[in-house]
Amino acid sequence: MAIFGIKKRKDEKLLQSAVATKTAAAKGAKKHVVVAKKQESEKHEKIEAESKTLITKPAKAIAFPVASFTNVSGAIIRPRVTEKSGILSQSGRYTFEVEKNANKQAIGDAVNTLYKVRPIKVTVINTPTRNVFVKGRRGQVSGIKKAIVTLKKGDKIDFV
Repeated sequence: MAIFGIKKRKDEKLLQSAVATKTAAAKGAKKHVVVAKKQESEKHEKIEAESKTLITKPAKAIAFPVASFTNVSGAIIRPRVTEKSGILSQSGRYTFEVEKNANKQAIGDAVNTLYKVRPIKVTVINTPTRNVFVKGRRGQVSGIKKAIVTLKKGDKIDFV
């Protein structure tokens, strides 16, 4: 910030002198500028005409499922092995870390293909990113998407 506008006035004088030198140089090259502007306007007209034709053509709607994976088991990243998930697994509920765009149906199909058991219920939990402060530095712990898969009595999954 300039005190009493002194710096601002100096900047304006420099700008005016730069504009004056450009205009003096531009008078000699005025013909070249006119030709360049015509060529530029022709290019813009061509682009506008192409864009109009692209917009007027009806687009075909292709419906893709929300969780489109190359293979069915791509929805599951890894089993989430923690103390709490170990306790839950005793009652037939298993926890997995899954892809962000995976839905419940894709997760159920992935469990079926990987572990050969059919889940009864799939619950999905999104954990948000958290700001952390470690050793005097700020950082972020990335959020994950977890799925808790409930199996019927008698079905088990063995994590080897």
